[in-house]
Amino acid sequence: MIAVLNEVLGYVEEHLTEEIDVAGLTSGLGTTEYHVRRMFSSLAGMPLSEYIRRRRMTVAAADVIGGHDLLGTAVRFGYGSTEAFNRAFRAVHGVGPADVRRDGGPLRTQPQLRFRLTIEGNTTMDTRIADRPAFRLVGHTARVPLIHQGPNPHIQAHIASLPAAEHLRLRAMSNTEPDGLLQVSADVDPDYTEGSELTYLHGVAVSEGTPVPEDLDAIEVPAGTWAVFRTAGPYPAALQSTWAATAADWFPSNPWRLRPGPSVVAILDRAEDFSTATTELWLPVERA
Repeated sequence: MIAVLNEVLGYVEEHLTEEIDVAGLTSGLGTTEYHVRRMFSSLAGMPLSEYIRRRRMTVAAADVIGGHDLLGTAVRFGYGSTEAFNRAFRAVHGVGPADVRRDGGPLRTQPQLRFRLTIEGNTTMDTRIADRPAFRLVGHTARVPLIHQGPNPHIQAHIASLPAAEHLRLRAMSNTEPDGLLQVSADVDPDYTEGSELTYLHGVAVSEGTPVPEDLDAIEVPAGTWAVFRTAGPYPAALQSTWAATAADWFPSNPWRLRPGPSVVAILDRAEDFSTATTELWLPVERA
């Protein structure tokens, strides 16, 4: 996976002034665009699309300072007008091309990235691979923004809006793995962009043929393979660290890749104040 990501970075660098076909490139490298975008975002801390924009504006800054025609520079880097180019330039550098041309800066340079795998061997991940038949995720959904670190207040508010009796009712419906009350993230942006919207479901897993009450939402999950990561400790910090480690440690070291589908967190046990918890993180995977 590290080699694939570096191939993508090399291709981006050679085609900064052209349309970059990530799907075609990743297919030729024997993987999927979905997996590459998720891994890139997790490891680089930014979406692949944002990295491409930053690199383009870094290189474009040399043309701006050099006095090149702004429209010609805009077209060269894939923008149909100077207005669109100016917006992208200002979003990266914090100032417009005219300011940079006059003052020589300030510029926010995006260096070329290069991924390296560092093997430390000091963290053991408690993981199993589960082949599951089709099932349903049933519960209450809400559209919420993606937040990478710390509690998500939008999700907290959604859960808090449900009466205690509803949690008990949902738990009683659970009849298949993943067990217990679940926190489900679906329709997630492949770039995993912070602030982008996703569908959050608070509910349980039921077998495929289980009827769904009219007042509940359902997500149909096809049969497939899952990587299940068990973790215990401070909540949600331990879970978020495990999630990050799947990209940094587990996927580069194992012959699996992410496939489209919901991510599921099963709360197996927790402290009364939810300060600590034992959880299972279920990620849909396929053989790489």
